[in-house]
Amino acid sequence: MTGAATLQSSPQSRSIAVLLGSVRSDRMGPRAAKLVTRELERRGHTVHLVDPLELQLPVLDRMYKEHPAGGAPDHLERLAVLYRSVDGFLIVSGEYNHGIPPALKNLLDHFLEEYFFRPSGIVCYSAGSFGGVRAAMQLRMTLAELGMPSIPSLLPIPRIGETLSEEGIPQLPITERSMNRFLDEFLWYSNALADARAAGTPY
Repeated sequence: MTGAATLQSSPQSRSIAVLLGSVRSDRMGPRAAKLVTRELERRGHTVHLVDPLELQLPVLDRMYKEHPAGGAPDHLERLAVLYRSVDGFLIVSGEYNHGIPPALKNLLDHFLEEYFFRPSGIVCYSAGSFGGVRAAMQLRMTLAELGMPSIPSLLPIPRIGETLSEEGIPQLPITERSMNRFLDEFLWYSNALADARAAGTPY
């Protein structure tokens, strides 16, 4: 957020789900996921990577909640348990034709109530100079409708193939500074909403 004071994250450990948004063979998303995962773990938080390439979810037919009680496929049941346990979601999204990757939209749409009252943060990237922000603007609408509205700041990563190594190591100091500022803000919201959930939710 422009002009905001430096935000300090709580020393309390949080559980964060990092959702990858691409299943393409030459995808760059894992670089961005490694970037934020390494820093969150360094700060003492627990990170759970959700990779649609490993899950191989079918194109959405039934949402998790539309299956009979106890009748959801195992992979959806495991995700539901995970999502209910975390304090926030980091969404790692590329930009396909100015839009959200289809694998990411499919991954998100399998659930609803499991996201409620938890913040999300958007880590977006592209091969070009805009860093995926056009997809991020569309993603904000979807995340809000799912009940996990995104924090004000984004972490855009332009020219990701040059900006991050295969292991997600920043090649420029500005990338690390931007990441830390973004994570400070995301963890602030995660802490605030965790406290609020513990006191009760509207429904």
